[in-house]
Amino acid sequence: MIHYAIIGAGAVSDYHHVPGINIDPRAELVAVCDPNEQLLAKRKAEWGVNKLTARYQDIADDPDVDAVVIATPNFTHKEIALACIAGGKHVMCEKPLALNAADADEMSRAAEAAGVRHMTAFTYRFAPSMRYLRHLVHSGGLGTPRHFRSQRFLDLPETSWGWRQYTDKAGAGDLFDMTIHRIDFAMDLMGPLTSVCGAVAQFTPRTVTPAGGSCPPSDVDDWSALIGRFESGAVGVWEGSVVMKGHHNDGFGWEWAEVNGSEGTAVYRLTEPNSILLGKPGESLETVPVPEEYLVIPGSPRDPKAGVPSTVFRYDLVYELTSAILEDRPATPGFDHGASAQAVADAVLESNETGRWIDL
Repeated sequence: MIHYAIIGAGAVSDYHHVPGINIDPRAELVAVCDPNEQLLAKRKAEWGVNKLTARYQDIADDPDVDAVVIATPNFTHKEIALACIAGGKHVMCEKPLALNAADADEMSRAAEAAGVRHMTAFTYRFAPSMRYLRHLVHSGGLGTPRHFRSQRFLDLPETSWGWRQYTDKAGAGDLFDMTIHRIDFAMDLMGPLTSVCGAVAQFTPRTVTPAGGSCPPSDVDDWSALIGRFESGAVGVWEGSVVMKGHHNDGFGWEWAEVNGSEGTAVYRLTEPNSILLGKPGESLETVPVPEEYLVIPGSPRDPKAGVPSTVFRYDLVYELTSAILEDRPATPGFDHGASAQAVADAVLESNETGRWIDL
């Protein structure tokens, strides 16, 4: 049995990390850490956990905790992860791993040196349609991959994001929050990137809180885009924004990720995670169901027919980390993948400042 602690008891943990722990018979949630005492009391009742603390060091030092999930503000990830690694804990951390690639790389190296399992919570790697798309690309089902295209649009209220709208707390806006996921799975599909050019922009200052109060203006992007060259010779184009009106779709927004190969095209869509669009030369894209063996990762106790399809695949993250711990193997995606994606995102910010291509 792997005993987990949650550090950061907010919506992300409640949305997929805790359900992921609860459905895995090899995992148990034994402790929760959050500085908000009211939230801790709420989670005690909802999650049925009695060991509560406001100090992450208590978790790092707890001999009864085997693994931690870090779902706290971006600027706290590094210090919490390093403390837990020093305490011998296996660690899953939300993205971005840190405020820059150098710190993310330090986290990755520390975890490797300590011999603990480490994992970046790049959720969309676990979507059935993404897993099947990866199979098609890597097995040659689309021929030689030539081009990757990603669009991720959300229609969010133009009120304050709290800590997420300030560079010193979040690092960046849409680029670090949403587009970094697409950078990661693009490299998983297409291989390493060698150079990028990119840009970010801000269209709303977010000076009003959701409750109607005032706050300092945001200094992060709400739109980001990049063009990239892959080591293989393929190319890619990414665009993301949280101010795309009309793309609400019950909060899931719009997502389209496409690989064009010499022998076909395949498309992943977040809102249709159990099917892909597939087209061969001279044909039109058609809906193709994801084969059953790609609906969950091998061995997962999750029922692919239960729950909201766009939500439930996220539960498989905990299954992957638990399996890696018990099987004494690396978890995927690891901190190294998180650091690689963050290096690309950092390069986008550098390109935006300098107006030039950045080699990776």
